[in-house]
Amino acid sequence: MEMQELFDQARQIIPGGVNSPVRAFRAVGGTPRFIREAAGAKIIDTEGREYIDYVASWGPMILGHSHPDVVAAIREAAGRGTSYGAPTEIEIGMARRIVDAFPSVEMVRMVSSGTEATMTAIRLARGFTGRDRIIKFSGCYHGHADSLLVKAGSGVATLGIPGSPGIPPRLAELTISIPFNDSGAVGEAVSRFGDELACIIVEPVAGNMGVVPPRPGFLEDLREATRQCGSLLIFDEVITGFRLAYGGWQNLTGITPDLTCLGKIIGGGLPVGALGGRREIMERLAPTGPVYQAGTLSGNPIAMSAGIATLDILRGKSYPTLDAMAARLCAGMADLFREKGIPFRINRVGSLFTLFFTAEEVVDFATASQSDTELFARFFQGMLAAGVYLAPAQFEAGFLSFAHTDEDIARTLAACEKALSTL
Repeated sequence: MEMQELFDQARQIIPGGVNSPVRAFRAVGGTPRFIREAAGAKIIDTEGREYIDYVASWGPMILGHSHPDVVAAIREAAGRGTSYGAPTEIEIGMARRIVDAFPSVEMVRMVSSGTEATMTAIRLARGFTGRDRIIKFSGCYHGHADSLLVKAGSGVATLGIPGSPGIPPRLAELTISIPFNDSGAVGEAVSRFGDELACIIVEPVAGNMGVVPPRPGFLEDLREATRQCGSLLIFDEVITGFRLAYGGWQNLTGITPDLTCLGKIIGGGLPVGALGGRREIMERLAPTGPVYQAGTLSGNPIAMSAGIATLDILRGKSYPTLDAMAARLCAGMADLFREKGIPFRINRVGSLFTLFFTAEEVVDFATASQSDTELFARFFQGMLAAGVYLAPAQFEAGFLSFAHTDEDIARTLAACEKALSTL
C-alpha cells in the first residue's frame, strides 16, 4: 500500500494520522514515512525504501535497531509471560544497574515513560518540600504532564502551540519558565519565590529545542540556588542518560542533582522510564511514604529484560569512539554548508547534534527560534530523497548509534552535498 494511502486511512481513525504529533511532517511538509522494519542504522519504509536513520526512535536505539542480544532477551522474557502486575527479580537487577551508574541515585522507581518519570519527580518534590511552585526552562520539554507543558520545546515548538488548552491557568501559574542558560533570571526568580519553590527541573543538555549545551557554570548555579532556598534540583536525563556516558551528564560534570529522570535507552527501545535519587526523598513515595504513584506496567518484565541487555552491552562500549564519529559527521556537514554560503550553526554534544539554519549562536530557545524553518524543511526533504532520515522538525536532536559506520557517514555527507545543491 502506498504511503499516501496509508496516511489517508490513518487520518480517518487516528487524530492527525499519528500517535505523536511531530511524526505528521507538519513542519516539513509531505507525507510521513510509514516504517516497516529496521536493523542496525537503517530503517525501511512500507514501500521498500531504505534510509540511514538519525532519529533512532528519538534516542533510545543507541545500539542500533534490532540488536540481536536485545531481541533475544525480549523473546526469552515474552516466553515467560508479558506482564504479571507483581514484583520480579529482574526489577532489582535493573534498579541495581541504575544505582551503580549514577552516584546521586540511592533508590529507583520504575515507570513506563519519560513523562511519567518527570511527572512523578515533580509530585515527589512538592510532597517532600511542602511547596507548590516549580522552575523550568523555556524550550525544555519534559513530557506532556500539565505542570511541564508551559513554554515547552520539541513538538509544542514545532506546531507553534504556546502551551496547551486543557491546562488550568491556576496550575500553569505555579510553573515559572525561564530562558535556558540564564543564571541571572534564575537568581531573580529564586529571590522572589524561593520560599514557595519545590524544585528546578532541567535537561542538563537541552535536546528538545534542538541540542543546546549548558554554558559553563549554569548547572552549578542551579545547584547552588536550590541549596540556598531549600528546594530540589531535578535533572531530566531522559535523553542524556546512558547516551553521553555510561551514566549521565552528571557523571561527566560531577554536579549532583537530588532527583534524576531516565527513559528511552534503559528500556532498549521499549516503553520505560525511571526516577531515582536520595533515599530520604525516594522513601516519601508510596507505599513507604504519602506521595502516591502507581502503574500496572511499571517494571514490566519484557522492558526490564531489554533494558538490562542494553545496559550490559553499553558497559563495554567506547563512548569516545561514538563521539568521534559524530564529530566527523558534523565537521563534514559544516564544510559543505560553508562552501555553499548558507548560514548555519551545528550544536553537538557527544553523539547528539542539531543543525540550525541561523548565523547566530544558539544558546536558548529564543536564539533557536531564529532558525529558518522553511529552509530546514527543504533541506530535510532533500536528505530524505537521498536516503537519510532526519527528525522532521528543526527543534529536535539527531542521534548516532554504535551501529552507524564510516560508510554511513560518507553516504550522509554525499546526501548533504546533493541536498544543498537544491537550496
